[in-house]
Amino acid sequence: MNTKLLNRPLYEEVAERLRAQIFAHEITPGSWLDEQSLAIEFGISRTPMREAIKVLASEGLVTTKMNRGAYVTEVERSDLEQIFTVLSLLEGQAAKETALKATENELTQLDDLHQRLETAAADRNLEQFFEINVKFHELIQEIAGNTWMNGVINDLRKVLKLQRRDSLSRSGRLLSSLVEHRAILEAILKRDPIAAEAAMRNHLAYGLEATK
Repeated sequence: MNTKLLNRPLYEEVAERLRAQIFAHEITPGSWLDEQSLAIEFGISRTPMREAIKVLASEGLVTTKMNRGAYVTEVERSDLEQIFTVLSLLEGQAAKETALKATENELTQLDDLHQRLETAAADRNLEQFFEINVKFHELIQEIAGNTWMNGVINDLRKVLKLQRRDSLSRSGRLLSSLVEHRAILEAILKRDPIAAEAAMRNHLAYGLEATK
């Protein structure tokens, strides 16, 4: 497959393509990012490649080691525990704010997404369930409307993508996740900020447990 980029793209486009390869595990965790080889593969100079790698490093997807270069980040158990702790605080706050701020139209959008989640679960369509799950969480963040908080959440979620999405395939996890989402939605629809925050934090606690 020809991965040569056309018209000397900006480093943002290079970063986007590298990010996609990392998420797809075409470049696996722990892999060394050879600037020169990648630049040749992409048909660009080393400067935009170097800048692209810096972008990924700022997102936590790449780790720079002194005198050794840049490597795709390997997420250890301790990293997961720390990430989920922060996500629990931030996404719990987002759910709380959504319960207070959501318009009727936004509540309908959340309800519609959850109905699609129910359908994906019934069909045992893990890929679709995962995609709708992401949209559900993103809509809650969008409604909460805290740009700075959402930026941190999004970066942490990117790091979590370094892990393969196999937790939902574990026995009973899909149904449990669905029940947890249902609790989040019900609390938001009732405009109960305390229950919404608790339900979201509970959901993330179980999500961490499922990664073991």
